[in-house]
Amino acid sequence: MATADTTQTAENTPGNPNSGKRKFMLLILAAAVALSGAGVWAYHEFYGRWSESTDDAYVNGNVVEITPLVTGTVVSIGADDGDLVHEGQVLVNFDPNDAEIGLQSAQANLARTVRQVRGLYSNVDGQKAQVNAQQAEVQKAQDNFNRRKNLAAGGAISQEELSHARDDLTSAQNALADAKQRLKTTAALVDDTVVSSHPDVMAAAAQLRQAYLNNSRSTLIAPVTGYVAKRTVQLGQRVQPGTALMAVIPLDQLWIDANFKETQLRDMRIGQPVEIEADLYGSAVKYSGTIDSLGAGTGSAFALLPAQNATGNWIKIVQRVPVRIHVNADELAKHPLRVGLSTVVDVNLHDQSGPVLAQQPPQKASFSTNIYDRQLAEADQMIAQLIHDNSAAVSKTAQR
Repeated sequence: MATADTTQTAENTPGNPNSGKRKFMLLILAAAVALSGAGVWAYHEFYGRWSESTDDAYVNGNVVEITPLVTGTVVSIGADDGDLVHEGQVLVNFDPNDAEIGLQSAQANLARTVRQVRGLYSNVDGQKAQVNAQQAEVQKAQDNFNRRKNLAAGGAISQEELSHARDDLTSAQNALADAKQRLKTTAALVDDTVVSSHPDVMAAAAQLRQAYLNNSRSTLIAPVTGYVAKRTVQLGQRVQPGTALMAVIPLDQLWIDANFKETQLRDMRIGQPVEIEADLYGSAVKYSGTIDSLGAGTGSAFALLPAQNATGNWIKIVQRVPVRIHVNADELAKHPLRVGLSTVVDVNLHDQSGPVLAQQPPQKASFSTNIYDRQLAEADQMIAQLIHDNSAAVSKTAQR
């Protein structure tokens, strides 16, 4: 017992080297703890609270479905999965025979209608000639009646002959009234129109446009430039309108959908810069981007089977909100991504000037294509040519 006390006393002696070493180690430990605390504080103050990151982020993009608008039998397929196709390139062809017959029938119907309308204008001219002739008959009957009336007053002719003259005048006047009515009826069919603007011609032209579109739609073309995916169509397949045949994915129009926890959204604003790292390339490739929009609801709110928290079996779960991130196009061109790839995103929160939600509606379409506009333009040219070819002998009345 005495030996132990002696040993403890020796260790606590100020001149003992073990005591000084222990104090030195304690000082180092205290300094390390202090530096660690300062480091954590500095990280939080200068970086941590100004940054939010998540690895629940995936590449997304437009998946342009190729679907027919008419029924048809597939006779050729112009591209397969993974192929690059350009806007306007033919992807699928249907058997064109039915559509071509329908187009020829519509062309014949328009030509026939134009000629029939020309006949209406000719009828107007004929009715006008009949009215003029009948007016001459009325004038002749009126003169004959007036002459006989004077003769009857002097007793030169009998009253019976005067009565016959009166009857002839009445008959001529009735015939004139009937001719004028027929002229009004015929003129009403063509008033204030020319051949091309006549309702019958316009209806036939609309039928031709539809037939032309049906014929054009027997050939499916790529609405955008991109890569083919999800091809399911096969040769000889009879497809109905709306059947998904394949998809075209423009890989230059990709974005990131990052699902942040609701607790991370407090300081997020539209326009804040984002650093993106894709698992495909690893940390060697960094993408830059900006926040495009913050979702209008959580993922679970828009799920096919949304959560029913009112059932009583409830456990609070931190919800996630999708945030859309625009990727720098130049960097995307150098290092292409694919739809569905995993990424890690880091948002810089220093800039708080942007809005939380969009303040203005889009001023123009986000995505568009004009390849279908050409179809109607070609149809209109065909209609104008048909009307011209079948209106060559239209009278001056039709051209007024």
